[in-house]
Amino acid sequence: MPIDAAKALAAEPRSAEIAWDHKDVQLYHLGLGAGRPATDPAELRYTLESRLHVLPSFSTVAGAGMGVVGGLSAPGIDIDLTAVLHGGQSITLHRPLPTGGRAVSTSRVAAVYDKGKAAVLVLRSEAVDDEGPLWTSDARIFVRGEGGWGGDRGPSERLELPDRAPDRTVERAVREDQALLYRLSGDWNPLHADPDFAKLAGFDRPILHGLCTYGMTLKAVVDTVLDGDVTRVRAYRTRFAGVVFPGETLRIRMWAGDGGVQVAVTAVERGDAPVLADTLVAHS
Repeated sequence: MPIDAAKALAAEPRSAEIAWDHKDVQLYHLGLGAGRPATDPAELRYTLESRLHVLPSFSTVAGAGMGVVGGLSAPGIDIDLTAVLHGGQSITLHRPLPTGGRAVSTSRVAAVYDKGKAAVLVLRSEAVDDEGPLWTSDARIFVRGEGGWGGDRGPSERLELPDRAPDRTVERAVREDQALLYRLSGDWNPLHADPDFAKLAGFDRPILHGLCTYGMTLKAVVDTVLDGDVTRVRAYRTRFAGVVFPGETLRIRMWAGDGGVQVAVTAVERGDAPVLADTLVAHS
């Protein structure tokens, strides 16, 4: 079996120093579609260094870190990238992210689940700087064809949406070149740029990074429900329920509750096909 669960879980955590500055933050925000309109004061908070705020989802790319693809080189894991999909993501913020800094990122395989026809890897990264913990991030990686060894199926984390109309609904267009720009923040998986590789993975054309949709959605929640205040975000989790193709439009529905916003994201042009599900932004 290409995945040796016991070996992967027993492996020593890997640590590396990461660093970022305002240019990395600005590039990330631009990769999410920030800056439209370019002179809008609300957008300048994401694009102009003198007013810069850091969207908490930047933690998924800060300093490139272990990254999703990098995590797949951990001991006990030997898999074909064409069989890999990002199944889910969660982050917990321990304090607001600075516009620049240095930290130590420690990464490990936190869990390996057997879903029958697939395996799910949970790659955990924790970042700490001189002032203490910054964030904890879990990436859930879905590997087709690697299950069936009789392992733990793992928890079910379904989140039922409220039985009422959403409090806010917004639409966000995905540019044709958005995946090409977003990948400059460190995710070089050819699935998002190379048409031939995308076909090998079963797609007609390259797909958008799940983490790009993840960041676009958090920005929409911050901008429309949290008064543009990125520091109010405490945690954010989602399950990637479907793919997004560059050029499509995201429909983002939000239900505000006590201390949290539940979210559902769909692709407008494909009949509101599900994109993000079981999504919750916890906030102060």
